Amino acid sequence: MEKNKSVDRGALIGAAFLMATSAIGPGFLTQTAYFTEIEGANFGFVILISVIIVLIAQLNIWRVLSVTGKRGQDVANEILPGLGYVLAYMVAFGGLVFNIGNVGGAGIGLSAIIGVDIKIATAIGGIIGILIFLSKSAGKVIDRLTTILGAVMIVLILIVAIQTRPPLAEAVKRTFLPTSFPFMAILTLVGGTVGGYIPFSGGHRLIDAGITGEKNLKRVNGSAYMGIGVAAIVRVLLFLAVLGVVASGNSLDPNNPAGSAFHISLGDIGIVIFGIIMFAAALSSIVGSAFTSVSFLKTLHKPVAKYESAIIIIFIAISTIISITVGSPATVLVLAGTINGFILPVMLAILLIASRKKSIVGEYKHSTVLFVLGWVVVGLTAILTFVTVRNNLATLFKPAAEAMASFNLNV
Repeated sequence: MEKNKSVDRGALIGAAFLMATSAIGPGFLTQTAYFTEIEGANFGFVILISVIIVLIAQLNIWRVLSVTGKRGQDVANEILPGLGYVLAYMVAFGGLVFNIGNVGGAGIGLSAIIGVDIKIATAIGGIIGILIFLSKSAGKVIDRLTTILGAVMIVLILIVAIQTRPPLAEAVKRTFLPTSFPFMAILTLVGGTVGGYIPFSGGHRLIDAGITGEKNLKRVNGSAYMGIGVAAIVRVLLFLAVLGVVASGNSLDPNNPAGSAFHISLGDIGIVIFGIIMFAAALSSIVGSAFTSVSFLKTLHKPVAKYESAIIIIFIAISTIISITVGSPATVLVLAGTINGFILPVMLAILLIASRKKSIVGEYKHSTVLFVLGWVVVGLTAILTFVTVRNNLATLFKPAAEAMASFNLNV
């Protein structure tokens, strides 16, 4: 019994850190540094809004998944047959494309740490990701690894935040009373840390660990709160670390805003610390993206369930090869980002509908407060998605538009 409790505790902590570290990838580090330089102390408000949205979405999603013991795609198929397949393929495609960036981030981090060629470092990062899933106890390895990587990021970023001495009073004030409404920063951060597979990563991990049913709701809630707390701590500390740098009058390198902030504050050792944080963020995101993307497919296709580890390894290998040979193809990333934006509002709406269907949740009574707030988040993220799609489509068609303009001028 004690052994089972220990295993469950490890899975609950692991699920929390899997969700948290999946949300804190290479893109998050770059976006936080970039927008902190632009928005200054007002970026604290952006973090506050994103944490509130994550809290509402996460509790709704994890509670329904836990009660039903079913993954997101299976619940979707019960609401509307075939819908789960569409969403699963969207998650898998978005996860694969974004994993190209995750593997590239691991290469950037390793290159900063040990000074090797970035392509070699990228290959090493991909191989390490593959080795994790070669283990017969991959679930336990994921739990321990994401917990360790999350702790490493918190400690190192805390050191940098202390060193940069940010204006704490101003940061706290502007978190609740911003001088402007940073819409684009909110759009970008929410899309990057809440969209796609991220809200489902920990929930699906708990299902794999067998921590399901209404009797486990209290523990599931605790795991969700822990994951949200860990992600929030990393976000706040990184924001403060960068704020301390820019508040002192320094300008960040637009090509590597996060790395330059660490370099300015700590010199050459700052680059190494940045490399460790970048590698930790990238590796945890590689694991989270691969695991969750495949978990959306394995109940729909028996061969995927049978050869889950092998398919995850292929998933990471393809991402690594593309990252080394092509890099991050901008057009595909934009397309993936557009698809990614649809997933949260659609999937959250499906789970909220499911929470009121006895045929799916049985006698479970879902919180009315969470239900109402969940629909508010659906509406808000749908608006953010609309803006994202509009901007992304403009980006996709810009080259064609420019070519047509050039043609007309030549004629």
